[in-house]
Formats: sequence, structure tokens, C-alpha cells
Amino acid sequence: MPSKTKRASRMTQDGRMTLRVQLILLQALIVAVVTLIAGVTAGVIQARTIRDAYEDRMLAVAQSVASMPVIRAAFDDDDPSATIQPLAEAIREASDLTYVVVADADGIRFSHPNPARIGQRVSTDPTIPLSGRIWMGTETGTLGSSWRVKVPIFDDDSEVIGTASVGILESEGAGEFAGNLFWIIGAMLVAVVLGVFGSAWVTAVIRRRIHLLEPHEITALVRNQETTLHGLSEGVITVGADGVITLVNDAAARLLGSDAAGLTGAAAFEVLGEELLAVLRDGEDSGRPVIVGSNVLVARSTGARVDGETVEATLLLRDHTELHDVVRRVDAADAIIAFRQRAGLPKGLSAETLERVASALAMHPDASAAELGAEMSISRVSARRYLEHLASTGRALRSLDYGTKGRPGTRYRANEPVSTSQ
Repeated sequence: MPSKTKRASRMTQDGRMTLRVQLILLQALIVAVVTLIAGVTAGVIQARTIRDAYEDRMLAVAQSVASMPVIRAAFDDDDPSATIQPLAEAIREASDLTYVVVADADGIRFSHPNPARIGQRVSTDPTIPLSGRIWMGTETGTLGSSWRVKVPIFDDDSEVIGTASVGILESEGAGEFAGNLFWIIGAMLVAVVLGVFGSAWVTAVIRRRIHLLEPHEITALVRNQETTLHGLSEGVITVGADGVITLVNDAAARLLGSDAAGLTGAAAFEVLGEELLAVLRDGEDSGRPVIVGSNVLVARSTGARVDGETVEATLLLRDHTELHDVVRRVDAADAIIAFRQRAGLPKGLSAETLERVASALAMHPDASAAELGAEMSISRVSARRYLEHLASTGRALRSLDYGTKGRPGTRYRANEPVSTSQ
């Protein structure tokens, strides 16, 4: 069970490595590669440094031997080695070198760490120093492969009379390099370990910043946000603390008469009007009507300043153009109704037709609704509604007609005021 739990913590449900494991592995790999490159470079530089240091020391020793008057004068002795060998050995031991060999122009040794080699010809080619030039390099002699320096020995007339060869076994230089390499490798391992722990810490920080989400979860959230944001009928505009628009959805772009790509990254003061900028700056919770072009918008904002500091703000825009038109139509209808009510006319009756009915009734006293409708070319029902209104307002009188079959009919006559003469 524990092993399955650990494995589950390293893998997502679809079998992929978690972001934590991926980040640690990637960073550890980068640290390891960089450390390896740095270690190899340091090793190469260290090897070159050791080689250069030995060559500088050998060159200085060889030139000092070649310039010693005692050694140059000994070339004229019957037994030059009796003078040169003790000096050469003393210099070799003091300089911590493998050998100091002095030879004449024929290549016959006057000194050697192994006294048995004195009087024998040198084992390597002395041509270059005998020509008056200095030679440095690696050769294999009687003591093995060594780093060596060969310099010419001149007499008082500047003629080459011999050579001074100084060297150290290559294995000794390699041993010193190996000792330094141990510390280099140790430093590399410490750097890798610290890098891994650092990678784990950085990974933990990054995962906390993204709320421990995995890449596929972040992708899903982004897609959902894009779908929701651009599917809203309400416009959404986000402006950073620097006054640059960072987010615009399709609805906001449509309401502003532009496109989202053109608005994103633009300065807010360049694309938003004064009214919208005021809402954005001051903040508005309940909403403030704003006219943008031909649109009537209600703008809300979180405000761009908190405690005197500029912060990121979000501007919400809702289109109320159609609602505004409806309200205007309702207001107009209410005005018409109010006018009719003030005029005393019920809904559906017009003052002009009412006056025509009243005039016709005055000309045809004691008429029915059917008779007046025929006279005015309107329907009996319409004539009856106008006659009833005249009767209800006292401008006409009703009377029942029992001369008709069935139910008694209603007849109307104008109720004109009676004028009396004096």
C-alpha cells in the first residue's frame, strides 16, 4: 500500500508525471549538466594551470643552471661532471624536480639523477637547444614520460657549448592534478545536491503560486475562463495599475465599437471616454448610466485607487439601449393615457369621433346606435360606445324602446340645456 501511495503521488490520474516531479527532474537535470560542464571546464583549466606552473618553474631553473658561471667554466675541466653533478642535484632537490641534466654539444651527460647515466649520450633529441632555441614539451626518457624544458648553454663568445635539460615526471603532475580533481568533484557533488534541494524549494514555491494545480487543470481553467468570459453579454475590461488594458472580452469590444485584440495592450485613457474613465477611477457599485456612441450603458467598477495607491481595476459594462427604448415607449404611452384620462375619454375612444357622434345625435334626435352608425358609416358597437359615454357624462339621454321585438332597445337623444327667454 505505501508504495502504491507514493507512486500515485508521483503520477496523475491519466498516468503522467505530476508537475512537481517534472519540475524537480528538469531543474535537477539542468543543474547536473551545468555543474558537469563547469567541472570539466575547471578540470581542464586546472590541468593547464598545473602544467604552466611546472613549465614556468622548469624554465626558470633551466635558465639559471645554463647561466651559472661555475657550470660554464666546468665545461673546460678534465672531468666536468665532478663539478656539475653536485650542483645539479642540489638544484634538483631544492626545486622539487625529477632531474636536472647538463650535457655538452655532443649530447654527453655531465649530470643525472642516476650517476650511472653520466658520460652517456642523452636519450632524447638535443637539436633544438643546440641550435640556440628553447624547447618545452613532453618526451619519454630514461626515467619515463616527463614534462621537460631544454635550454642552450652559451660560452662567453655566445657560442652554444651544451644544453641544460630540466624535467618532472608526468605522473607527478598527474598526481597533483588528481588531488585537485578530488576537490573539484566534491564541489560538483555538493553543487548538485544543493541544486536538487533548491529545485525542490523552487518547485514548492511555484506550485503554491498556482494553487497546487497540474498543467491539465490549468489548461481546463483557462479554457473555461475564455469560454465564460467571451460568452458573457456583459462587457468586462481589466486595466492594470499602469493604466494599460490587460483584458477585454468580446461584449466589451462590441459595446465600444472596436475589437478585443486592438483594445488589449492599449492605454485606457486613449480608448475609454471621460465618463468611463471616471467610473473606472472612482469605482461604482450600483452602476452609472453612460452614453457611448449610440449605446446606453450602465458601468460599474471596483475602483482604480485603494488607500491612495493605483491598483488593478475591472470595469463592467451592461447594454441598456433596448431597455432605454422600451422605457421611452412606455413613458410615451403613459403620457397618452394620462392625456386621455384628463380629457375624460376611456381607452379606445377619440375626441374627434366623439364630437362627430354628438353632432349627429343633435341632428337626429331620438336615434338608436344602429341608426347613428349607419348615418356615420361606423359600426353599431362603436356608435353604442360613444353614445354610452355621452350618456354617462350627461350629454345624452337614454330611453327604452318597447316597440321592438324581443328585448327593448335603447334610444338616445341629445341633452341640450334649455334656454329661457325673458
